[in-house]
Amino acid sequence: MKISKIDHIGIAVNSIENGKEFWTDILGLDFTGDETVETQKVKTAFFPVGESEVELLESTVPDGPISKFIEKKGEGIHHIAFRVENIETALAELKQKGIRLIDETPRLGAGGAKIAFLHPKATSGVLVELCER
Repeated sequence: MKISKIDHIGIAVNSIENGKEFWTDILGLDFTGDETVETQKVKTAFFPVGESEVELLESTVPDGPISKFIEKKGEGIHHIAFRVENIETALAELKQKGIRLIDETPRLGAGGAKIAFLHPKATSGVLVELCER
């Protein structure tokens, strides 16, 4: 498996509109738009930082994964995503090494990326996303 960079850091927020003020007005990052990913019950917003991005995540439903995360842990860092060259190969390699996966096959994420999550119990409590663009 080859990881080329940190693709993005996902941050769970109650409101993208409220959250983006900090990232744009205070830190001066560009807002490149938002997107709703119906299958994941989430609205995303992206703020490029060099070759990586900050991704804000807002739940689109009261019982969605982001709502549940915020209920349990509050707003904050939700996951870190690593860019890989071939996500299928990466998942097969991790599975062979005994790493517990949330997604055994990739799914469609924001921006048309192929994504898959590793289980936090296998990563010292960090939700890790693999991303192929």
